[in-house]
Amino acid sequence: MKLIIRNLDRSITEAEIKTIFEEFGTVQSCDLVMDKALGVSKGFCFVQMPKAGQAKVAMKAINNKSIGSSKVRVKRAEYRPP
Repeated sequence: MKLIIRNLDRSITEAEIKTIFEEFGTVQSCDLVMDKALGVSKGFCFVQMPKAGQAKVAMKAINNKSIGSSKVRVKRAEYRPP
């Protein structure tokens, strides 16, 4: 299941996000979206967890929690065709 995490603190790293989600299960990938021109985080990322049950538990546990200085929002990522 692919999750989107929004409203992330701009200083958080992919490794930190992955560590947070690994508390709930296997993380297949973690992709922090970066501003290519400035080289800084855009404040959101995608986390792929192969087991839907673990992803749902992580989503419920982390949604509306403070990570760093921001209260994050976590939900299932919607597929958008290219």
